[in-house]
Amino acid sequence: MSASLYLVAMIVIPAIGAAAVAALPRERGLLAKQVTLGVSLVVLLLAVLATAAFDVDGDRFQLTTSVSWIPDFGAEFALGVDGIALVMLLLIGVLVPLVVTASWHEADAGPRPTRVFFAWLLLLEAMMVGVFVATDVLLFYVFFEAMLVPMYFLIGSFGGPRRQYAAVKFFLYSLVGGLIMLAAVIGLYVVSTSQLGEGTFAFDALRQLDIDPEVQKLLFLGFFVAFAIKAPLVPFHTWLPDSGAEAPIGGAVLLVGVLDKVGTFGFLRYCLPLFPDASRFFAPFVLVLAVVGILYAALLAMGQTDMKRLVSYTSISHFGFIALGIFAFTTEAGTGAVLYMVNHGLATGLLFIVVGMLIGRGGSRQIGDYGGVAAKAPLLAGAFLVAGLASLALPGTNSFVSEFLVLIGSFPERPVFTIVATVGIILAALYILLMYQRTMHGPPRGVLLQQDPAEPLSGTGTGTGTGTGTGGATAASATATATRPAAPGTLRVLDLSRRELAVVAPLIALIIGLGVYPQPLLDLIEPAVSATISDLGGTDR
Repeated sequence: MSASLYLVAMIVIPAIGAAAVAALPRERGLLAKQVTLGVSLVVLLLAVLATAAFDVDGDRFQLTTSVSWIPDFGAEFALGVDGIALVMLLLIGVLVPLVVTASWHEADAGPRPTRVFFAWLLLLEAMMVGVFVATDVLLFYVFFEAMLVPMYFLIGSFGGPRRQYAAVKFFLYSLVGGLIMLAAVIGLYVVSTSQLGEGTFAFDALRQLDIDPEVQKLLFLGFFVAFAIKAPLVPFHTWLPDSGAEAPIGGAVLLVGVLDKVGTFGFLRYCLPLFPDASRFFAPFVLVLAVVGILYAALLAMGQTDMKRLVSYTSISHFGFIALGIFAFTTEAGTGAVLYMVNHGLATGLLFIVVGMLIGRGGSRQIGDYGGVAAKAPLLAGAFLVAGLASLALPGTNSFVSEFLVLIGSFPERPVFTIVATVGIILAALYILLMYQRTMHGPPRGVLLQQDPAEPLSGTGTGTGTGTGTGGATAASATATATRPAAPGTLRVLDLSRRELAVVAPLIALIIGLGVYPQPLLDLIEPAVSATISDLGGTDR
């Protein structure tokens, strides 16, 4: 296969796989899982091949392909990657097979056929790839909006007890943001028509436009609102705690690990290069939102009793650091922000998966329902500890490198914002370590865990001590099991199975490996960030 077709294949293959899985008979749930895992591994292979074919010293956008799409409007099906998009493709390639494996039994407990869950998962993967590789702004918008559909159904059909509310809230917030961005996309097309004689949506052509600063401000706000909702930045964040808490664990991993990165990716890809004057004008405002988000979300995380909501709030805090790095307008801080996007996906993905495994054993999302788990399940506790330490950016883990680059790159240009943001590091240590200590250590307490080692696990337990059931169990039997009173000091927890070890081991290896040696990713990211800062006229540090 020609290297230029790698990106096309990464969209087409999971899309065809989704259709094939959806067409399987209802009783062929195992085959649906196997096909989904196989397709996701093919996408991972293609991402690795695309990385191998990418020349870090070559053109800004590589592996490009373009086909006329809507000629009357100058729209093309144009794909290409720079270093920023490429590392996001690698993140998708790594996370999706692990999500499939982690969700092997989770979908069986839902009200819909198993094949439906995995078909939506593959379609979501195709849309996620498309949004990062599109180099036509209209095509980017189409993928941006199309991502909402599979995630809406994953949350609404396979989520927790408040799944319908969370799914609708997620969809409406994102849809409104997307419609505002559509208005800006149309405005950008009108500007290109007036300056070039014919309209275009091609990113390279739009980047060359000389847009009036006042017009830039309006167009910037159109894109910014959509990306701020998707990221999310405070005060556009309120959909995420509900969606993250109610989504099935696999959906939550991709929601927080990948989909939210589209917002921060959009800042870098579109807001800064296309609207440099407006970006500089609004930068102080965005930095205030970023720093407020770091502190506000961290404080809210400390007060959560629901583990999934706590992890969701930690992500909002982390996105504040990413936004700080982007709007500091230095290459060093921007490189750290992109690396943070990848590392956050790995660390928070692992944290969500481990939390889901714990919920699947206890049937409750409440922190207070657990205690003393480490004595009974040391491997589970160890994975939980690694995920927590990576989330608080402990030196030696992957998140430390990215957070350090963001802070050291931001300080020369934005010292006040950087100093205030560092308070979030202290708060992160508090909310992560408190959750770990309360669930993993101390005297055994809480729900009586009845899971058999051969039985599947589910991560969609409720926040009140009831669960949705596992491995095809009915909701009624699952609830009866989860609410059976525990005898004092009789908490029985099963440790990680081989399947679960196969899920957490690659993420732990990447967390430690990138914490020790992040240079391969930095080599991919830095040239693309430097080119973006050059478009903006920022500081090359």
